[in-house]
Amino acid sequence: MLTILVLYYSRGGSVAELARHVCRGIESVSGATSRLRTVPPVAPVTQVAEPPVPASGAPYATIEDLAECDGLVMGSPTRFGNMAAPLKQFLDTTGGLWVSGGLVGKPAAVFTSTQTQHGGNESTLLSMMLPLLHHGMLLLGIPFTESALQSTTSGGGPYGASHVHGSLKTVQLTDDEKQLAQRLGQRVAELAVKLHP
Repeated sequence: MLTILVLYYSRGGSVAELARHVCRGIESVSGATSRLRTVPPVAPVTQVAEPPVPASGAPYATIEDLAECDGLVMGSPTRFGNMAAPLKQFLDTTGGLWVSGGLVGKPAAVFTSTQTQHGGNESTLLSMMLPLLHHGMLLLGIPFTESALQSTTSGGGPYGASHVHGSLKTVQLTDDEKQLAQRLGQRVAELAVKLHP
């Protein structure tokens, strides 16, 4: 069974919900399973360290999770058109994995959530791709042959899955956003299976 790591940071719940849909897509592929992991928050001033296990939700990711995966789908909320600091902080610890080439040739994709329609979805997705390119991963997006990419009026694009939260008090992904997140997970899992028959 091939393991696809779904690694994310979520503050308001939108990215976590997208991550669950990515996992559903992965699980729909024969021979693949998902491993859901998050990263701890960081602060601009030194605070008490986070406990080694979060109070709720997915466990915190380790470098071993990355080293053991057969594919990666990574998500972050948008912070001024860039990935959030906690995810960047985790990626900054992967130098040893980079030196060993541990992620070279593995499929990868990205997803995000923004507060507004023009809040930096695409630049955030692109910013998350940069470290994956340095790691030698094979990046996948969402082709325009996906019907939901033609019909979406909120999140989703060729660079990856996304959600536009807007002013809603609760997380409510549209059907198109759910479908595109699931399809993104499927695409990564399908390529991993093809690479490892």
